[in-house]
Amino acid sequence: MSKNKLYLFIIVACLTGFSYLFYSIHYSKSTSLSLCMVKNFTGYPCPSCGTTRAIQLLLKNNWMASLQMNPFGILVALLMGVLPLWIVLDTITKKETFFNNYQKAEAIIRTKKLAIFLIILVIFNWIWNIKKGL
Repeated sequence: MSKNKLYLFIIVACLTGFSYLFYSIHYSKSTSLSLCMVKNFTGYPCPSCGTTRAIQLLLKNNWMASLQMNPFGILVALLMGVLPLWIVLDTITKKETFFNNYQKAEAIIRTKKLAIFLIILVIFNWIWNIKKGL
C-alpha cells in the first residue's frame, strides 16, 4: 500500500471511529441499533464487541471497567489518539516516520509465531465476550 493510501485509510478510519463514538455517547441510548453484523446475524458477539463501550469507560477514567469490557478498547483508543496526530506531523514535516514504522511493524506481525499468538489472543477475547454475554 502506498504512503498516501495508508494515511488516507487511517484518517478515514479514525474519523469514522470518532463519529461513531460521538453518536454512541449522545444518541445510541434511544435506539437498539448495533453495527456488529456478527451479533445481528448470529446473536453472538464478535471479538471486538464492547470496544466502543470500553472507550467510553476510558473517557470516564474508569480503566479497570474498560479493560474488563474489552481490552481492545484501550488499544483502539490509543491508536485513534496517536495515529492521526502522527500522520499530521509527518505531513507537516514532510517526513515518512509513520509509514516507515508501519512497514516495520507489519513485517514483524507477519512472522508466523507472532501472527499465531495474536490470533490466539483474539480467539480468547472472543470466547471471553461470549462468556460475558456481550
